[in-house]
This record gives sequence, C-alpha cells and structure tokens, in this order.
Amino acid sequence: MTTDTHNKPAPFPSSFWSANTIELFERAAYYAMASFMVIYLGQLGFGSYWPSTISSSVLWGLVYFLPILSGTISDQIGFKRALLIAFVLVSTGYLAMGYPVWIGGNTLIENPGSEVTATLSSVIPVCLGVLFIGVGGSFVKPCIAGTVQKTAGVRRALGFAIFYMVINIGSLVGRFVSFNVRRTEGFNLSSIFLVSLIAAVMAFFLVAFLYKDPDAEMGITEKKPARSVGDILLGMIKVLMNLRFTTFIIITSGFYFIYNQVYNLLPLYTKKTIELTPAMDIYTAANPFVIVTCQLLITRIFGKLPPVKSIFIGMVIIGASMLINIFPLYMAGGVTGIVSNIIPLGSIFIILTVAIIAFGELFKSAKLYEYIASFAPKGQEGLFQGYSNLPMAIGSIIGGPAGAWIFNEIMCKNAVELPNKLLQLDPGQATLGWIILAACGFVSALCMFIYNWWIRKH
Repeated sequence: MTTDTHNKPAPFPSSFWSANTIELFERAAYYAMASFMVIYLGQLGFGSYWPSTISSSVLWGLVYFLPILSGTISDQIGFKRALLIAFVLVSTGYLAMGYPVWIGGNTLIENPGSEVTATLSSVIPVCLGVLFIGVGGSFVKPCIAGTVQKTAGVRRALGFAIFYMVINIGSLVGRFVSFNVRRTEGFNLSSIFLVSLIAAVMAFFLVAFLYKDPDAEMGITEKKPARSVGDILLGMIKVLMNLRFTTFIIITSGFYFIYNQVYNLLPLYTKKTIELTPAMDIYTAANPFVIVTCQLLITRIFGKLPPVKSIFIGMVIIGASMLINIFPLYMAGGVTGIVSNIIPLGSIFIILTVAIIAFGELFKSAKLYEYIASFAPKGQEGLFQGYSNLPMAIGSIIGGPAGAWIFNEIMCKNAVELPNKLLQLDPGQATLGWIILAACGFVSALCMFIYNWWIRKH
C-alpha cells in the first residue's frame, strides 16, 4: 500500500510563522499599557476628560481608521519595509509616553483632580507618543493579516484561526508581564511603557532578521498598481455611497462604542470608586482568556448562525454586560466590600463584565467580516474589506469623550469623597449611567433587527 501525499497541503512557509510571532510581540506591547493608559494620563495631570479623549478617541481612531491609507502604502513599499517603519514609530511612541516620568522629572499624582495641571514637558511627549503609536500601529495589522492571507493558501481558515489565537495570547502575555513589572519595587505605573517598548523593539528585530516579504517567499512577482491619495479618496466615496454598507457600519459602531469602555470608563470607575490600586491589566485579561478558551466551542455550536443574527446576539450580550454592574451598588458592603479578604465586590463584577463582553465579541467579530464580504460588487471585495475597521474607529472616536462624560457627569453626580479618597457614588446616579451604556447596546441590536427586516423586505 502506498500513501497518497499529492493532496496533502504544503506546510505554512516561514513568513507565516514569523508574522504571527511578530504579531504576538506587537499585541503584547499594546496591551501591556492599554488597560492603564487612561489612569496614567490622569495621574500626569490631564484632568477628567483629556485622558479618555487621548487614549480612546485619538489613539484608537488612528489605529483603526488609518489602515485605509497605510494598507495601500504597505502594498506599494513591501510589507517588510512597512513593518520596520511601523516598529520604529511605535517604539519611539512608547518611549515618548514614558518620557515625562523617566526623563522629564514629572511625578505621578496618586489621586488626580478634575483640573488640567499637566505641563508642556508632559503634553508634548504624550501627544507625539500617541501619534507615533497610532500611525505605526496602523501599518502592523494590514501587513500581518496580509501575510497570513498570502501564505495560508487553501488553509486560509486555519491560518486566520491561528492568527486570532496569537493575538489573544500576545494580549495575555503583555498584561501579565506588565502586572508583574509595575508591582516590582522601584517601579511605578510608567513602567507599563517600558514593557511595551521592550516588546516593540523585539518585534523590530524579528522583522529585520527573521521575516521575509511574503511576495518574495511565495514567488509572487506581479505588483499591484500604485494608488494615489485621490484614488483612495475616490474609493472611500464609492464605498460610503453604498447605503446598505454605510448603514451597517453606523449600526455596528454601537457595539464598539461599548467595547471601547473596557479601556476607558471601566478603569476610571474601578480606580475612583472601588479600589485605589486596581489590577486593571489582570481584570481586563478576562477578555482574551475567554476568547482563547471558548472560541472553538462557540464556533462549533453557533458557527452556522446567519451573520446578522449572530451580530444581533453579540450586541444584546454587550448591552447586558453593562447592567450587571448595578447589582453590587445595592448589595451588602457595596462595591468596596471585600470578598474573601481578597478582592472588592465591585471589581469582581468588572471582571465579569469584561468576560461577558468577550462572549459578545465571539458572536460578532468573525461574522462581521463575512457579512461585509456580501456587500461588495464583483471586483471590489478588497476595497470593501479595507473599511471593515470603520465601526471600531467610529465607536472609539465617539466613545472616548462620551464615556468620560457618562462617568463624570452622570455616575459621579452627587458623589461623596470618602477619607480614603475613593468616591461613594449615589446608587441612583450610578445605576442611570450603567443603564445608558446598556441602552446603547440594546438600541444598536434593535437597529440591527430593523435593518435586517428592511433588507429582507427590499
């Protein structure tokens, strides 16, 4: 007997594995600091609103909107060159974020006030840091995802499953390393950017010495025609003139408006009302942990759901995740009551919130790309997929200042400052804030239901 090896797929080439390793370090770098960035900026003296606007709206907006341009540039200059440029930028950005404390002589305020007290020695490097991280980060995803797409061949589904798994493993690694470093004697909160800087520099060297441009490795010699900025803008107009697509993008941005609060409102709420030194990096690790451990199960059980129905369920879940934070407000001991002498009750519900959001993500994320593919006229599939990050960009740009406003003006209304400097919230006001956030998810789900009905009818 002989074994037929003709139909056996070829192994993934080296650029596939090096790209995924690079993605692991890049995600570790980003999530080492993401959970604390809004708190760090507050302690630098950026007041009540600027931390959310800078860390959520500006940074996330750049990372998720700019791939429309950076993806095209990467195609033209080659992925390897684009990645080298990207990691020089993000490494410089993380250095700039730590500069005010490391070199500028600024001290972190333990309990920051609502007024802006930051000096130019903090403002300038932070603004440059966010710009460099945002622009550099916008190059990474198109290059890495593009490498997976080009090298996976007939096993594209498996290739992207590995890719998404690596993203979440990198996210977990970054959070846990950051947690251990910032708690080490002699380090403070600014050390989260040291972890990010080291991970980004390691990614740079991986690109320089291990990564091969997938076109060269796969023997692809045909080059895409160069696109001008005018062509890109024309493509944007063409995409946004598709009423079905634009409506869908606007509705799904409601999901990301709430998702953005994991790194915006939830850290503010936990730090100012539950515990003075929350382990937000560990608490938010519930998100990638749930995705890594439950992705295959959810896909196996619910994978055949129609895309719109799956996205609808994801929106309902993320809305419900906000409501559970009402319970500890009225329980014995309140949000600050210590459970088993280990962790405040409110923090347990924050962890549950992040975990439930991850289930919403599992229902929505994969189906989003599948559904977007259905909009594109023949020959324009790539053009439409290039705008798949727009919901995240829109949700983040709005979510930063809106989340800060909901926390400061609604949840903290009538709050009393306790001797330990935590705020004791008025339960009614705090409840109202969580209901407003939940309503954003439920209204988005309702809009998706109506949208689907309208599409089917017409």
